[in-house]
Amino acid sequence: MMNWLRGNNYAAVVLTMIRLYVGWEWLIAGWHKITGAKAFDAAGFLKGAIAKPVLEPGTTDLVYGNYVAFLKNFALPHVGIFNVIVPWGELLVGIGLLVGALTTTAIFFGLLMNFMYMFAGTVSTNPWLMLFGAILMAAGANAGKFGVDHIILPYLHKGFDKLVDRLHLKPKLK
Repeated sequence: MMNWLRGNNYAAVVLTMIRLYVGWEWLIAGWHKITGAKAFDAAGFLKGAIAKPVLEPGTTDLVYGNYVAFLKNFALPHVGIFNVIVPWGELLVGIGLLVGALTTTAIFFGLLMNFMYMFAGTVSTNPWLMLFGAILMAAGANAGKFGVDHIILPYLHKGFDKLVDRLHLKPKLK
């Protein structure tokens, strides 16, 4: 199954449709935050996630206590940073997926954001995007075959190989 997902042209066509759907969802989410009538402010979301954390059913035990601590002690005090990186991150993930540029990197950061929203207790479309994102991540470069990745990945691989050679990072085989 993985060989088909990672190397088959028919799989690449299906992956392109999935990639375009997920990319569009991320693009419009970021676009609405950037161009909205009011400036995007994550403070309300963060305060809500802290005030009503995800609890174990029937208890007062936090499911993601470390995440709530992160929100309370880092994210909320530095909300200005999150007011920039959330909408622009969503927009850039969307653009990367729509044009098929650095597809695996884009979907990695998309999945990371999906998980953060889920840890905060927000369901919305996140489970669908996570499912499709996992498929795209598993497919690797084949997910961007019909996109800019087809053009740029060979150059990136050559550049990376030169860097590895220059830094003498290749293992020496005996």
